[in-house]
Amino acid sequence: MTAAGIDFGTTNSVAAQWNGEYVELLEIGGQGLDANWRREGFELLYPSVVGTSSLRPGTLFGWEAKLRSERAVEACKRMLREEPFVKLGGERFAATTAAAGVFHAIAGAAEEEAATEIREAVITVPANATGAARFRTREAARAAGITVRTLLNEPTAAAIAYAHEMEIDGEFLVFDWGGGTMDATLLLHDDGFFDEKASRGVNRLGGLEIDARLRRMVLDQAPARGRWSDSEKRMFALEIERAKILLSHQGSVRIQTPDDVTVEIGQDEFSEAIQDLINRALDPVEECLEQARIDPQDLTAVLMIGGSSQIPAVRAAVSEALDCELVDTSLCDPMTAVAEGAAISAAAMDGELKSIIRVVNTHALGTITKDREGRRKFSALIDRNQRLPQQRVKSYEPTKDNVSQLTVEVWEGDPDREVGHPDNVKLTELVLTYPRHCTAEDGVFDLEYTYSKEGLLTVRATLQKTGEVVLDGEVKVFGDGNVLPEVKKELDRLLALAPASRPATTPTHPQQVRPQGQGSNGAPKPAPPRSAPQSAGANTAAPPLVIDGSNLAWNGRPPRAAGGKPSFAALQAAVRSLRFKHPDRDIHVVVDATLRHDVSAEERPLVEAAIADGTVVQPPAGTEGRGDALVISIAEEVSGVIISNDNFAPFQKANPWLRVAGRVMGATQSQGVWVFNRRVPNPAPSAQRR
Repeated sequence: MTAAGIDFGTTNSVAAQWNGEYVELLEIGGQGLDANWRREGFELLYPSVVGTSSLRPGTLFGWEAKLRSERAVEACKRMLREEPFVKLGGERFAATTAAAGVFHAIAGAAEEEAATEIREAVITVPANATGAARFRTREAARAAGITVRTLLNEPTAAAIAYAHEMEIDGEFLVFDWGGGTMDATLLLHDDGFFDEKASRGVNRLGGLEIDARLRRMVLDQAPARGRWSDSEKRMFALEIERAKILLSHQGSVRIQTPDDVTVEIGQDEFSEAIQDLINRALDPVEECLEQARIDPQDLTAVLMIGGSSQIPAVRAAVSEALDCELVDTSLCDPMTAVAEGAAISAAAMDGELKSIIRVVNTHALGTITKDREGRRKFSALIDRNQRLPQQRVKSYEPTKDNVSQLTVEVWEGDPDREVGHPDNVKLTELVLTYPRHCTAEDGVFDLEYTYSKEGLLTVRATLQKTGEVVLDGEVKVFGDGNVLPEVKKELDRLLALAPASRPATTPTHPQQVRPQGQGSNGAPKPAPPRSAPQSAGANTAAPPLVIDGSNLAWNGRPPRAAGGKPSFAALQAAVRSLRFKHPDRDIHVVVDATLRHDVSAEERPLVEAAIADGTVVQPPAGTEGRGDALVISIAEEVSGVIISNDNFAPFQKANPWLRVAGRVMGATQSQGVWVFNRRVPNPAPSAQRR
């Protein structure tokens, strides 16, 4: 069986396999990518999203869920610490079930799109993930039919990938800042031996917090004018995330709110606004080096992984803080290195590679004791940063005589902090039952914790006087007495919402007319997934939409004679609305050649950029009939539906189909909301009445 690794991420997941010679990254889910989101390497990312849409039956996963859901569950990985419930399709599911759905979808996509099976895998988790989160990650994968070989810390996986590629030994510092958490981990690599020496991190500090900060920046300049619909909120959230990504590569971005207000944010302005988040992310780095007693100058390499780590201000801050040059992204890909390392680890476990991997726990494990005054204290059995697997024993004595049973609280966190500190989490309560009533002295017991590399904890209690075992078992329950949901049963219920086969995806973005069979770059389009065969001669695809862009841009605007100007922002809002309402249709946007000159000076670069990248087309110079003629030609060529309020009077005689019901839709904008309804253009006036 092929050695596989899965980087189960907060925002995106990545899957990889060892093919006997090198690591192959699996291209899964890229069929659902829109042009606006297509970036180099994004075809390797599988969004960790589960969603539903009123326009599509069943449950959506990956890019389909991210870009086409009205309601979506994102960052289910982050939820595994507390296990809240989420709503999908009007039903309630545990967060572990949503995570299991993502694992199931990844395995299905690997089989359908990469022609490979993932039945077992090394799965990565944040270095500072709690025991509860580790346990639920394992259970989610297992419910999806994936056997977990081991749970590997993400920074360790990245270091493994880098060391394998460069064939280099030394001390590596991994700065891991992704969508949900920030971890700093120090590792030693010596001739195939990997050893985590220290790891510290911050929960709930990642791309989600950065998105929230950028959203606040936009709304400070353009406050919401009214209540937004769920779909508008969803599209705005995607616009914010996309703008954040673009700000890592360009000097500024323009972000449009659902109220059709455009806000420009510069990279420097953005960097300054998130400086406090960056400072918080640097704290674990300092703590990690201090704990391991290592000077930054002694580091062999500093690896930056995770999407948030690629923000220019973040890279600059880490480089300045450590006074060193960071490893280039070409040598350690921030988005795929973790999955690569997981696959290499799986190959090492199969004996195909010479590597020994040791991991440490990032949180102490212990119990709670009470003194004579009833004050509670965290008593650690396994301290943090201990190599796993680990086994520790500690003796405890009841505080009173004549006891028949005791409650043993299992805690994880930082024993140096107060019990009530947020860093301290009660995993479960276990009942220790004595065989008979006994005095406090006779009730002394040895409490033994055994913590595996997979993140499983076994608790055992033995009476010192008699050697009787009074408590023994694997911790399977996390939280205050809430039994872990029957994940497999819930997953079956979740998947029962999905259609029998996934529909073949079609482009949903404005684009140029292309020769049949060609993609956006002129290359042949990939074949549709095998799960969605189409019968020969049957054309079930919904007709494309052809937008009369200039007509919509003038919609509701004062006439030119009164000083009015068309709004390209309004046209963009209409396109977004159509794309959301009709996700299964191809969309073409046509504008008159004069539109770039008619719009305001601020919008002119936007129109020119849209024309340059092909999301908007205009008729070539000298074309008879200008934009109207091109709209009609495209609609006739692709059997499409025209979106326009124009009568197309000069063209009705040559194109009688214009007055056929269903071939034209009208567009109305009210309070920033676009509404589209079927219309039949009025007949062209006769020559006598002209």
